Formats: sequence, C-alpha cells, structure tokens
Amino acid sequence: MKKTIVILTVLLLAAFSGCVESPEEDGVEEATMTHLRIGYQPSTHQIAEMIAMEKGWWKEDLAEFGITKVSDSEFPSGPPEMNAMMGGHLDIAYVGAAPPITAIAQGLDAKIVAAVQTQGSDLVLRPGINYTSPSDLRGLTIATFPPGSIQDTVFRKFLMDNNVSTGDVVIKEMGPGDAMTAITAGAVDGIFLPHPYPAIIELEGNGRSVISSGEMWPDHGCCCLLVSGELIREHPDMVKQIIRTHIRATEYLKENRNESAEIFARKTGYGLDEVKHSFETWDGEWISDPHLEINSTLEFAKVHYYLGNIDTMLTEEDLFDTRFYDAVTGE
Repeated sequence: MKKTIVILTVLLLAAFSGCVESPEEDGVEEATMTHLRIGYQPSTHQIAEMIAMEKGWWKEDLAEFGITKVSDSEFPSGPPEMNAMMGGHLDIAYVGAAPPITAIAQGLDAKIVAAVQTQGSDLVLRPGINYTSPSDLRGLTIATFPPGSIQDTVFRKFLMDNNVSTGDVVIKEMGPGDAMTAITAGAVDGIFLPHPYPAIIELEGNGRSVISSGEMWPDHGCCCLLVSGELIREHPDMVKQIIRTHIRATEYLKENRNESAEIFARKTGYGLDEVKHSFETWDGEWISDPHLEINSTLEFAKVHYYLGNIDTMLTEEDLFDTRFYDAVTGE
C-alpha cells in the first residue's frame, strides 16, 4: 500500500504547540519544559525515532525531566524540516546531516549530537534506460529531494566527481510521493531517493536500482539526531537521556528487524512486504556514534560551499556537539 505524502507547510506549522511554560513570578530562573517536539521523515533511515515513539520510551524516559507530552511531526525531506526548526517549532530532529549545514549557516541554533544511519539511498531508472556509467545520465531528468538535502548533495557530488556537469542532467526537486508518481507516469527518467522508496518502485516494476549511494560515496553519513541549542544549554541532562533513548531504539531496531518493519509500516502506511524488501536491498546501516559521521558531514559542508549554498566553510565545532554522546557511552 502506498501512502501519498502531502505536506502543507503552513498548516503543519500552525499545528505545532509551544513546549515551554512561562516561569512563575516566584524567582524561578528557568522556564519549565513539558512538551518535546520531534521532527522526522517517513524513511526507513529513521525507524529508531518511530520505535521509541511506538514503545512510549520518549515519554517514559523523559518524565523525570518534567516532560508530560511528546509529539512528532512528519516532513517529506530535510529542508522543510529545518525550516520548522528555524521557526522554533521543533526541539529535536531526525534529519539528514546535510540540511542542518545550510540551516546553521543561516543562523539555526542547533548541534548534531548523535548519528542515525549511513548510506541507504539508490538511483533508480525507468525500465529500458541503459546505464553503464555516470555519463549515461547526460540528458536525463532525475527527481530527488530539494537542494541542501543529503540526496541532492550526494547526487551532485557524484556527477561532479565523474566529470558530468550538473547542467547536463535535469535535476527536479520533488518529495518522495511526487517522485514515485513521476517515475511511474514516465514524467522523469529516474529518482534518487532514500529507502524504502527505491525498493517500492522496483517491486511495482516501475524502475530498477542502478547504483546505491554507498557506491557513489562509500560510508557517507546520512541521517543524524539534531538538538536545539536551547535544549543543550538549559536541559543538558535531558539531552543525555534523549541520546540514551535513541541508542536503545537503534539497538532494538537492529536486533528486532521484523517487528521494526511492522512498526514502520503502521507508522507510514507502506506495505510490510515493501518495507522488508527495503531492509533486504538497501546498503545502509543504523548507527548512533556521531564520530562516524563527522568526516563526511564536513565534506557535505565543502560541497555546499562550492555549490554556493553557504557563504562560509563550517567547522566540526559549528555542526557537532559530541560531549553528551561521549558522556553517555562512557558511563
């Protein structure tokens, strides 16, 4: 079963509620946080968030810090998710490591505190289109996520690394639902999307995967756990628990793949067979150690700089805060 993903950003942002109660007049210096707001995308990359939500771990684990409500909101890709975070509507985000680069360069107060997964996207071409090397992509129309996303960044770097001008390939910005519809209708020649979308297109007979993102860029980081600067400064112990819960969900996912596939299918509306096929065919790996994503994230920053998406080259200190993960794993 396919789920049509329609995100109306204005309506979505209007649905967010505040997460902080105003301090009383009795000398309380710090506002009390009661509502944690999480952003995520309906991709198999981010199942750890869904497991923690399904199991009630977010609310259960954060209750000691005064959290009485945990809500999560779905986004089609990373850039609109970062727009929501910049607008103050999210406290933490499961998101590709590339979108925060542009957002932080534009003033977003947030840091990557944990990794979520690596690799895990495929280039899928319509049946009958020959592919033997990147040069075969010249003249084709490929749908992928918006500029600044992991997929757009990896795909453009792949073309440049193989001496294929990005001007020779028509790169169309699309969300996953629109991209799958477009390749099915023959409106585009291919898609470059995260799983489970490549697996779904293949199962439906509307395309074939010709190269994975791990072949384009070996061991590249993909999704990460991004936390607001306010949360880091005002609730550091809660940030540690958020990371503990994330690690717990990640390990549970790896040890209970069938149940995790069922949780994802219920959350997103995709068929269980489609999700299991994605698990079998993707090249991704679920992780939590942020140190494993630092090098490729800094490379993403260089690509963003060379593409003109950011004006200054960001550093590890600009993008990461690994203190909390190091403290938690050293306990």
